[in-house]
Amino acid sequence: MGTLLQDSGLEAGVPGELWNLENPDAVRAAHAAYADAGARLLTTNTFGGTRPRLDLHGLGDRVGEVNRTAAQLARSVADEHGLLVAGDLGPTGELLAPLGTLTREDAQALFAEQLTALVEGGIDLVLVETLSDLGEADAALAAAREVAPGLPVAVTMSFDTNLRTMMGVRPGDAVAHLAAAGADAAGANCGRGPEEMEIIAAEMAQARTDDILLVAQSNAGLPQVVGDHFEYDATAGDMASHATRLARLGIDLVGGCCGSTPAHIAAMGAALVPG
Repeated sequence: MGTLLQDSGLEAGVPGELWNLENPDAVRAAHAAYADAGARLLTTNTFGGTRPRLDLHGLGDRVGEVNRTAAQLARSVADEHGLLVAGDLGPTGELLAPLGTLTREDAQALFAEQLTALVEGGIDLVLVETLSDLGEADAALAAAREVAPGLPVAVTMSFDTNLRTMMGVRPGDAVAHLAAAGADAAGANCGRGPEEMEIIAAEMAQARTDDILLVAQSNAGLPQVVGDHFEYDATAGDMASHATRLARLGIDLVGGCCGSTPAHIAAMGAALVPG
């Protein structure tokens, strides 16, 4: 989403979530591009949609409006194509106690506030992504049980520090913890590219239980400076081969994260579902 919005003119330092309100046509066009590419699930443009993240841009008092509108935009495209909408919850940006001052109860309240608006906008499932701290994951799961008890919840973490999260969590330990905590799906997103994601996916597969799905959404490689902007160095063909290997490892939900354009998604879909 960020890649497409930047290509559409989103300036550096401007939160993509603001465009849900100020340039909804661009957000809708991004969703439509992924839908046309064969995506089966659209993710709302709300990664930074918690109050602390929006406060950084003077938007904290518009949490409900930002998230509700984002869900409605994704819903409108999804309904045209028969797709599902995932309500996206990113990290709050705050450290939980004892490393920081945010309590787990406060984190749950922040996620619940965001999720309430996403549910009002019509999401089908909850996607909590790019987390480092299992405590924050627990808070998000508790918020989902509070606000949207009937919706499935997927939680993915970013294992970008020597195959661990910034807080030292290993992939297998994350899967075991999230399964026990009641997540419907667990996995990894972002990271350092397809090759590392496949190592992570193998560790997750070893730790899986029968009652949880596994998710993997890798960045399209690593960003490289090309002229006045960044481009990611994994081609659509690279990501298609990656998707096939993930499926062989037992990953149930395959997607793309940073730098994954509709062309990448189309190639991945064609590799996973030939013809």
